Amino acid sequence: MPLIIKDEYPENLFREDGKRLDGRDVNELRPIKMEVGVIKNADGSAYLEWGNNKIFATVYGPREVHPHHLAKPDKGVLRVFYRMATFSVFDRKRPAPGRREKEISMIVADCIEPLLFLELYPGTSFEVFIEVIDADGGTRCASTTVAALALADAGIPMKSLVSALAVGKIDGKKVVDLSGIEDKAGEADFPIAITWYNEEISLLQFDGDMDLEEMNEFLDLAKNALKDVHQIQLEALKSKYIKLQEETIQTKENNDKKGDE
Repeated sequence: MPLIIKDEYPENLFREDGKRLDGRDVNELRPIKMEVGVIKNADGSAYLEWGNNKIFATVYGPREVHPHHLAKPDKGVLRVFYRMATFSVFDRKRPAPGRREKEISMIVADCIEPLLFLELYPGTSFEVFIEVIDADGGTRCASTTVAALALADAGIPMKSLVSALAVGKIDGKKVVDLSGIEDKAGEADFPIAITWYNEEISLLQFDGDMDLEEMNEFLDLAKNALKDVHQIQLEALKSKYIKLQEETIQTKENNDKKGDE
């Protein structure tokens, strides 16, 4: 991929061979890596690499609500704190949370809250802290995906996971999983999230130019791609518990050997 200096972008977002600048086909996801249980002192945690995005999510709760006036007597409260590290973008970001970070915190909370059985935890809170270490397009979608994974790792009752990504249009072509360059220089950006217990849309935003027919095509593209993202989430959770099972079996075998000696 060519080096992009600040806001100077190439005229063409496709290479001569028809591939996108990073070598992907129009319907191909960026490389994705997910892992859970990465922060030991958290109740639940997850780490995600999605293209050049690198994001941690930690979960704490249920615990006492501070300040107390935010507590609800009939259900728990979900609070999400999305932050970008000062070095996560090309130009150094100010340390204080900006308007965009507050907006994305709200978006992620609204997207995830319907999945949780918060009525089981009245008067308490669950707090999700999202830290973007490296940003390269689609951080709100990636953050929603990794936050749901961290909540599942915490053992909090959930109806299902939620998966999110952005589809869009660049150089007149519909593409899946916009990179940072494509997000800024493309013609349309369409973030979407799906909750899998009912396959309903829990996040839908739009910026750019498209007609109704194109929107329906984007929805089909997004759903097919999100099935792959969901599978990666499930595999990340399964791998942790397979590892725990193997460790338990190994510990038992070692104890049995010591008992026989």
